[in-house]
Amino acid sequence: MKNNTLGVIGLAARARGISIGTNQVLEAVRGGKALLVLIAADVSANTLKTLTDKATYYSVSYQQLDITASELGKAVGHSTTAAIAFTDANFVKAYEKSLGDQIKADRK
Repeated sequence: MKNNTLGVIGLAARARGISIGTNQVLEAVRGGKALLVLIAADVSANTLKTLTDKATYYSVSYQQLDITASELGKAVGHSTTAAIAFTDANFVKAYEKSLGDQIKADRK
């Protein structure tokens, strides 16, 4: 899952289909641009609460990943990144498809 998922995230970053970092993610959520928020596994409790509360309030889906902030950051060209938000529906579909492929592989 990690390689496929990180590949989709990296592609979305290069195509500017995501917001990167906690502050930009919060701005995208508030502005109605965020479609899906992904949160790194090792974020602080305060950051996690801030992101999840804001996403819930604005009815934006979110998911905490099994990927660390350094792995997520590396995928988008940063040293570390606590969260990203997809702002393009096509990349959300590609991300969900990458998860579906992993689920199928786990069942084999």
